[in-house]
Amino acid sequence: MNFLVLTKAGSILGPIATLFGYVMDVLFRFTSSFNCYNLGICIILFTIITKVLLFPLTIKQQESTRLMKLMNPEIQALQKKYKGKTDEVSMTRQNAEMRAIYEKYGSSPTAGCLPLVIQLPILFALYRLIYNIPAYVPSVKTYFETVADPLMKQPGFDTTATAMAEQFKVMKFDVTQMNSIIDLLYKLTTEGWETLQGSFPAVFADSAVQNAVSVIHQMNNFFGINLAAAPFRGFSSPNVAWLIPILAGLTQFFSTKLMSDNGSTDPDQPGAAMMNQMMVTMPLVSVFICFTLPAAIGLYWVVQGALTLVQQIIVNKRMDKVDVNELVAKNVEKMNKKRAKKGLPAAKVTSNANASLRSIEQKEEREAEAKSDIRKSANQKQMQESKDYYSGKEPKPGSIAAKARMVKNYNEKNNNK
Repeated sequence: MNFLVLTKAGSILGPIATLFGYVMDVLFRFTSSFNCYNLGICIILFTIITKVLLFPLTIKQQESTRLMKLMNPEIQALQKKYKGKTDEVSMTRQNAEMRAIYEKYGSSPTAGCLPLVIQLPILFALYRLIYNIPAYVPSVKTYFETVADPLMKQPGFDTTATAMAEQFKVMKFDVTQMNSIIDLLYKLTTEGWETLQGSFPAVFADSAVQNAVSVIHQMNNFFGINLAAAPFRGFSSPNVAWLIPILAGLTQFFSTKLMSDNGSTDPDQPGAAMMNQMMVTMPLVSVFICFTLPAAIGLYWVVQGALTLVQQIIVNKRMDKVDVNELVAKNVEKMNKKRAKKGLPAAKVTSNANASLRSIEQKEEREAEAKSDIRKSANQKQMQESKDYYSGKEPKPGSIAAKARMVKNYNEKNNNK
């Protein structure tokens, strides 16, 4: 099952990453026209574009969170009302009342999750693209092919390449495949390039290869940081690349804190404590990941975090001006439009929920009245039999009073004897 899920996820992410690769290709061609062959600049531009495109989803998510905060007291009261009640009638009532609450605000339980569901495949595809840019950006791949093609024809290259693939942790390496060689070249550090050049000087003497290698170095060099290499190379080798994971953690922490300060996180919610814990743990996880993955991923994370920080400031100011009543009215109007397309009246959703509640209440009332009538009839019957017993009247055969009379007569006979 897990294998199938991963396979389906990969089949979805591949086309998305390919599409983003063409966007990155356009950006690389654009910057190249100014003699700027830097992937760091392309990543920054690309992150800005994707963040702007996803901004409406961010607004939608914040509005859903604000509505959830407004609805939370009613939901908590409902959960408290039915706490410990697991019978079918109680569960039906709770579900009906829960639907009525969501419909009252024109929302749904999945409203806050939908933007995340849409964003997650996009984000994973972005990581896949940035982790291995040459595989998805044709213009970048061309320069690596210029170097890889003559290297693959050199005697002894397979042995050298296999050893270097283990050193630089290239996954699924196949020395006979051009894409595997390009993956290796993309991950090489400055020292790795020097080793390769020293092993095959004839290849690097070619002017076309020299030009391609020069462009590749410009691509991966971002203010002295090799974007293809991981920042962490041991505690004994601190370097300027350490700034990337540190900045990634800081930007994520402050953006999450801004979201919390805006009131999106209700301290009374059951998940509030977990949210506060994640506000500390997630930035630390970001720092760890950005230390161990190529710096290109970390750069994307930093830019994305910085843009999220700016975006959250804008969203906070916007949400402060939003009238919650207008937001509810707008959501209800959207819900009614969807129902109108299905040929349903606007008020039918709420009326159905209320009707469901009323039918359940009426059924309970009828059952309670029936039980009350049975108890009342039994009590009246018992009182009448007791009255007949003490008044000397002959009780009805088979009744409790008749049995009591028989016991009394028996006792009297024995006493007389």
